[in-house]
Amino acid sequence: MTAPARPGQKALPGVVSRDGTWVRSWDNEVAGYPVVISNGMGAPPAAWPLLTDPECGVHAVSWYHRGLDASALPANPGHITVDDHADDLEAVMDGAGIDRALLLGWSVGVNVAFAFARRHPERVAGILAVGGQPGDPFRILFGPTGVLRELREPLGRVGAWSLRFVGPPVAAGVSMLVPLLDATRALVSAAGVPAPPALRAASAVAQEFATHPWTWYSRLVLAAADQEPMDTSFATFPVTVVAGVLDNLAAADDLQRTARDLPDARFVSLLGGHFLPLQYPGRLHRELLDLAARTDLGA
Repeated sequence: MTAPARPGQKALPGVVSRDGTWVRSWDNEVAGYPVVISNGMGAPPAAWPLLTDPECGVHAVSWYHRGLDASALPANPGHITVDDHADDLEAVMDGAGIDRALLLGWSVGVNVAFAFARRHPERVAGILAVGGQPGDPFRILFGPTGVLRELREPLGRVGAWSLRFVGPPVAAGVSMLVPLLDATRALVSAAGVPAPPALRAASAVAQEFATHPWTWYSRLVLAAADQEPMDTSFATFPVTVVAGVLDNLAAADDLQRTARDLPDARFVSLLGGHFLPLQYPGRLHRELLDLAARTDLGA
């Protein structure tokens, strides 16, 4: 389903979710393992640059979160919980004709992926969980800084609320990076050297974040924080949990405990922060393909 096009604008692909909200969707139109990208809040599919390669071996689909980019605001402004985003994941999966897939979650997208999997475990072949855990997302904040565990959630809520004031000036600064990143990529290409995929991805992600409505974005983050802790005993499928040892939004030791609590999980620790898809695109792509090989999709 496409959104109505404005004059001179191409209609955008999208799907209608369970509550009637239209969300913009994305499809790499590549043959391969079926994958649904459940992104970090507000991140575009371009954050995974290798998944646009015709030889990536993955048929990947995704969506843009409610009220961000071209996706519509829900008629009920309270319909922005993790379960609502899981409804969007389901709508995108159904719209692409995918019955069963690997879920690629990043940050809060990990919470969304597991929420969908708890509801429909038969439709999930495996989950690659990057920088996030199933349930209770603010409990894993500020790990490297040594903040006491009981203070993490209240401080996280204060930080998420303050995004409506801090976000716009930060976005203005980020928007100034976009032409610099594009110029760097052009110079590298002019020198006859292939531009690193992460350089293109960083420009696209910066451009996306520079356009976010920050009061709404703040509400999205706060609503996601309301997700309760999750019993993951249902997740008998293979899982790979990837953590950045310098990640201030998802403490590596907490993610390692998450992996230990899952029936069939592999834990990977990388020297990086929260934006591992931009820091390690090649490594995460290999982890995705390795995960596929651990499932019956790879049989």
